[in-house]
Formats: sequence, structure tokens, C-alpha cells
Amino acid sequence: MPEEPLDLRPVSQITADAIGQPGSRVFYIQGRQGDRAVTLVVEKSHIQLLAASVDQFLEELGQKHPGLPAASPEYNPDRMRIHPPVEPLFHVGQMGLGYDAENDLAVIVCKEAVPEGADPKQAREVRFWITRSQLSALCHWGAEVAARGRPICAQCGEPMDPGGHFCPKRNGHKKTGQ
Repeated sequence: MPEEPLDLRPVSQITADAIGQPGSRVFYIQGRQGDRAVTLVVEKSHIQLLAASVDQFLEELGQKHPGLPAASPEYNPDRMRIHPPVEPLFHVGQMGLGYDAENDLAVIVCKEAVPEGADPKQAREVRFWITRSQLSALCHWGAEVAARGRPICAQCGEPMDPGGHFCPKRNGHKKTGQ
């Protein structure tokens, strides 16, 4: 039987960050509820997709609930950095986004990645319940963090290492630089 989902309702702080050098960074999402911190390893793509969808999500909420005040995307970068301890509970395989209109809280649902052949029903789950302003700030910050990676090759769209890379669009014959 799977564990009960871990609900941080509501979080006092939520952030996403990356540790390491571009090309070998590890991305995290971390929620705090009082003294308790829950840190999860996520993929860069999770952060990018969440950041890309939040403005539309908030716009749709505003249309469904016209009386809602606007969410503020303002944040202090010093407060958005991940804080120790960075001891991840698990590696996220799936993320989802929801909304509780009665309490005006968004929820980020993170489900554990399970090894091939394992029962997906055994995956652990964490739910970060956050304000719309926390969600907006998280996503704007997350987009900024994700953009700090390696430069992208204009020819093939793949990331380039500091010394350049062998571009498949050029059949690998010419090493391209930044």
C-alpha cells in the first residue's frame, strides 16, 4: 500500500534552484513549512514547463474567478535560493498543478519517479500548497534559474559546452563555439 501523500499546507516558502556547473547542474524544488523543509530533485524541464504554463494558469483562474486579486510575481533573489539541508526526499517523475478555490491556494503535486518494472502506485507524493503570488514568484525565478545554463547552438538547438560542440546540423564536421 502506498504512503499517504505528504501535504505541506500551506508552505511558508517555496523555491526552485540548481546546484552545480552548467551542463552538470542538479535542479531542486524546496518547500518550507515552519522549520520543516522538503527538498525534491526535479528535471530542468519540470521547472521550464511549470514556468511556461503559470501565466496561462493564472489567467484562466482570473477568468473563472473574476473577483480574485492579481498575483504578484515579485521576489527577492536572496530569499529564493535553496537553503540547507539539501537532502532530497526523492527524484520527481511527474509534476502537476491544481487549485483549491475555497482556500485560494494553488498546489504543486510532485510524484516520485519509479524504476522501470516497479509499481507506479507505490510512488511517493508531495503536495506543496502555495498562494498564487508564491506560484508566480516561483515560476519567474525558476525560468531565470533554468536560463543560466549552457548557451544554445543557433544551428541545432542543443546546448554547447564552453569549448563549443560538434553540431549535428553540420554533420559534426565543424566545431562551433559560442
